[in-house]
Amino acid sequence: MNKMNSALDATKVMEPGPLSEANPTGTWRDFLTLTKIGIVMSNLITTFTGIYLASIYTGVSLLDNIAVVIFALLGAALVMAGACCLNNYIDRDIDHLMERTSTRPSVTGRIPANQVLWVGLGLSGLGMIFLLLTTPVAALFGIIGLLVYVVIYTMWLKRTHSLNTIVGSISGAVPPVIGWAALDPGLHPYAWGLFLIMFLWQPPHFLALAMKRCEEYRAAGIPMLPVVAGFEMTKRQMAWYVAALIPISLLLYPFGIVYTVIAAILGFGWLALSFAGFKMKDDIKWARLMFVYSLNYLTIMFILMIIVHI
Repeated sequence: MNKMNSALDATKVMEPGPLSEANPTGTWRDFLTLTKIGIVMSNLITTFTGIYLASIYTGVSLLDNIAVVIFALLGAALVMAGACCLNNYIDRDIDHLMERTSTRPSVTGRIPANQVLWVGLGLSGLGMIFLLLTTPVAALFGIIGLLVYVVIYTMWLKRTHSLNTIVGSISGAVPPVIGWAALDPGLHPYAWGLFLIMFLWQPPHFLALAMKRCEEYRAAGIPMLPVVAGFEMTKRQMAWYVAALIPISLLLYPFGIVYTVIAAILGFGWLALSFAGFKMKDDIKWARLMFVYSLNYLTIMFILMIIVHI
């Protein structure tokens, strides 16, 4: 509890200064930056995949339930956008210490802290209303994702423990479950398969980013695994997660031979790249390769799941 209070107090350390001509009022682009629109859009792909597969395996027509589809996508998007705004609000005292986040509107003062807070709360609340218009189970997973990301990850573990990446992966894994639950609150085992793929995908993805930005995290006092345990330990952990991801992705072999073959190729290709990290001399270059590969892996896998069911 003391650590939680410290995290809360830390959010009050740095309040943006008064706006001026050199520090003008935020624009709509600044608000989009606060919502981390790129992350939201990529997660909507996984949300729609959950919706689409639920319609296939429950025999429910998407066209006959177009309102539910729209509410699910809007709800998921708004909850994620709200969570990202709240993340920016909480982290504004440390974001200025990292090059990657130093120009965020919540740091520069282009958007005052109170606006960032209320936008985050408003978007999250509106998103929950849309999810409740689908099923209570979809809304429940929306709440779980929101609380894990904002409270457990951002306010607590991100500042105190290297397990932050693992626990934070829970929130990143719920979008396809939200999508599935919007049509099928009973949650077919395939929905949990999507959850596990997303959960296991995130540690190697974000640890690659942490390696690239290791010194920035160190300067900000954020105990990411590369900071507290070094690159060798981080590379081993990444390889283990990629190795675990392969059999989980292949459990969905009923999706067909095309899915199974491509999933195996992508998975073993990623594992080979993981092992290459133990021989490459340039760790940062390897981390960049792992980061890019992870993005392509996720996009291809979830689009593939849709294509093989058309």
